[in-house]
Amino acid sequence: MIELRTPAEIEAMRPAGRFVAETLAALREETKVGTNLLAIDRRAHDLIRRAGAESCYIDYHPSFGASPFGKVICTSVNDAVLHGLPHDYALRDGDLVTLDFAVSVDGWVADSAVSFVVGTPRDEDLALIDTTQRALDAAIAAAAVGGRIGDISHAIAEVARADGYDINTDFGGHGVGRTMHGDPHVPNDGKPGRGYPLRAGLVVALEPWFLQTTDELVTDPDGWTLRSADGSRGAHAEHTVAITDEGPLVLTDRSFLSVD
Repeated sequence: MIELRTPAEIEAMRPAGRFVAETLAALREETKVGTNLLAIDRRAHDLIRRAGAESCYIDYHPSFGASPFGKVICTSVNDAVLHGLPHDYALRDGDLVTLDFAVSVDGWVADSAVSFVVGTPRDEDLALIDTTQRALDAAIAAAAVGGRIGDISHAIAEVARADGYDINTDFGGHGVGRTMHGDPHVPNDGKPGRGYPLRAGLVVALEPWFLQTTDELVTDPDGWTLRSADGSRGAHAEHTVAITDEGPLVLTDRSFLSVD
């Protein structure tokens, strides 16, 4: 069921969005060559505990997951792009890292993701990250009252295709509110003017993600981590966005923290 939020409820979602933004900014700053993925998870867990927030991941067990996730942040590295289960791995120079983080604060959820390179970057990785971020910017711009879900999906796909990337629609954006994943589904490709009408009060997590040379995924033996089928690298960008009469409101905006 698709739920529309009142202006007061959207205001009540701001603390969750700000906490997610601040946490991702802090983790990005602290994540360096040599940082262990398990240390990132421990740090995120500590920040959640200090804030009195609640992880959306640790007990999460959808039909596609092999077991409850058991960690509080997704850490996807290089050819992993989604649902990366933190494990004992120390980051190496040039690794492409995605951190995906969702929590509930006072019963309201926010969800966001950021990709970046630790150490010496490859040009092709920076280009992929840039495309993914510009696709998210285009999606946010299309999240306007009077439009439709297909307008958002089309905006994402236009950016990706212009830069030569294929698109997978198995996983994409989704409604956000009292739970992490709700209706509507927001695929990363679609036809403009189609789909659910965009109304004030709709809150969605928009999340373009692309792989360098494929659109096919394979699942790790851990039952969670999704990797490219050909070993090419992936990037993922995500924000929680409220559609309002005044325009899209990015609840997980990190710009005030002077980070991407």
